[in-house]
Amino acid sequence: MRAIGALTHSGATALWMSRVNLGVPVYALTPVVETRRRLTLFSGVHPYNLRENSEDRDVMLRAAEEELLRRGAVQSGDLVVLTIGASIGKSGQTNMMKIIRVGDSRRNDG
Repeated sequence: MRAIGALTHSGATALWMSRVNLGVPVYALTPVVETRRRLTLFSGVHPYNLRENSEDRDVMLRAAEEELLRRGAVQSGDLVVLTIGASIGKSGQTNMMKIIRVGDSRRNDG
């Protein structure tokens, strides 16, 4: 596994992950400026701006994958764990983990 991407509103999930040495970098992706600022204080957590702000979970997961690729945090073919909540945009709702191979969603689109 190359990385963990935590889609977060409040940063709570990234805080929990920062308390354990996971052996891979944790990328906290959020559209909330204040959260990104606070995330800079968490050990092993790299805050990234998530430009997309949709209620659609698949759209958000794809946006996170694209942002990690764009920044060079991951490469096509890498395995990445993404976390997200059922209620997007609400704090304390993280309840889903998805393991993806970077680039597979683009290959399956057409």
